Amino acid sequence: MKKLLTIVALFGALSLAGFAAHAQDKPAEKPATAAPSAPAMAPAAAPAPAAAVAAAAPAPTPNKGDVAWMLTSTALVLMMSVPALALFYGGMVRSKNMLSVLMQVFVTFSLIAVLWCIYGYSLAFTEGNAFFGGFDRLFLNGTFDAMKGEFAMAGTFSKATPIPELVFVAFQATFAAITCCLILGAFAERVKFSAVLIFMVLWFTFAYAPIAHMVWFWPGPDAYTDPKLVDGLNAKAGLLWQWGALDFAGGTVVHINAGIAGLVGAYVIGKRIGYGKEAMSPHNLTMTMIGASLLWMGWFGFNAGSALEANNSAALAFINTFLATACAVLSWTFGEWLFKGKPSMLGAASGAVAGLVAITPAAGNVGIPGAFVIGTAAGLVCLWGVNGLKKMLGADDSLDVFGVHAVGGILGALLTGVFNAQSLGGPGLVTDWVTGKVGSNPIIDQVWIQAQAVGVTIIWSGIVAFVAYKIADLLVGLRVSEEEEREGLDVNSHGETAYHM
Repeated sequence: MKKLLTIVALFGALSLAGFAAHAQDKPAEKPATAAPSAPAMAPAAAPAPAAAVAAAAPAPTPNKGDVAWMLTSTALVLMMSVPALALFYGGMVRSKNMLSVLMQVFVTFSLIAVLWCIYGYSLAFTEGNAFFGGFDRLFLNGTFDAMKGEFAMAGTFSKATPIPELVFVAFQATFAAITCCLILGAFAERVKFSAVLIFMVLWFTFAYAPIAHMVWFWPGPDAYTDPKLVDGLNAKAGLLWQWGALDFAGGTVVHINAGIAGLVGAYVIGKRIGYGKEAMSPHNLTMTMIGASLLWMGWFGFNAGSALEANNSAALAFINTFLATACAVLSWTFGEWLFKGKPSMLGAASGAVAGLVAITPAAGNVGIPGAFVIGTAAGLVCLWGVNGLKKMLGADDSLDVFGVHAVGGILGALLTGVFNAQSLGGPGLVTDWVTGKVGSNPIIDQVWIQAQAVGVTIIWSGIVAFVAYKIADLLVGLRVSEEEEREGLDVNSHGETAYHM
């Protein structure tokens, strides 16, 4: 009861803080008419409400095809967590912990979805400073006027091409929720359920939301109407957007962010009892394969949906996601066959996820040659990440969150800087949002920008994660008892068993 009250109190405090801030804050300012000319084209346009247009011209209306595609993409990303990630992770743990993993994924996703609508969306995608947004959209205030029947609009990457802001809210909610769920694999089979929830509230608030803001928030293309406005508009964007970092669908925001938090958790929580001495084989690789397959399918919504429109950019992101993943499956499989003597189903499934992770920041930012190279490299590099690198680090990252998501995300982010170049078949980036002019930065310059974005994400996420774990430990303790761990979390934490034989 004490633990439950602690969690409820923490949740309530955050909600009350949101209400208080909402009461003190002024209403959301409508952006001029377009978005700031960031030096690089990033993945998710900040949904500052679409700019008010001149009185003479009617406001642009959403394209039904774009809206339908974004609603579909949102549902696909939801499927990536529940059931895809839950099955992928659940099959890899021992049978006595199967339900605990499913429960953690299911409840964490739901928790973050609620927090996103209370304050997370506002912190990530409204104007504030270079690190955090403001409180204009607390409890989704201003997105729908019930009295007038009016819906606020969000900008995309094309001028005069809005989508309903609530569609963007829902789409980005799935990103926030699955990012938090990814972390769970790093400390599976030994953590208290109450500690998971406390950690997730803190990490989501102080790591996910600000990094999403830094990478993806900008005023939107409609704001860029005059070269004289550019500098002022750019100054309103998130820090890494201002730097020109390219992240189409979440290499930094999602994968590196989660992978680093997972590694910190593996160190802070400690190794599983018997790790390295007892067999800890996956109990159901059939479920893991089903989960990986559903992840691949859902990832089309994740990557192609990040174009925010049903257009050429979405088509490029779609084929790159398709191709890079297949390349990674093959490179991991043949690499494992070469170095370990036998190709495994777990390896093929892991290769698919590695390819999906690595192509995420690059999906709409590179051409077909880039997809071939990134996917092939991801399979081999992440194979090393979950074997050689894992041994070097000495952490019990149960389901290889760091080795696949952080390593794959870093690889993809850096190679995005290489293959974005038009000389290497990439689409380039928007160099002038006023005119829509597209060009390419020198490869070495763009790779350096990408490296800085990676570094900021690693440091920020690592520090926040460490503090969040320590707070959870002080409040309720991080680990279950040795007896409970040996018996399994299903029975001891949830009073259920996955299988009755």
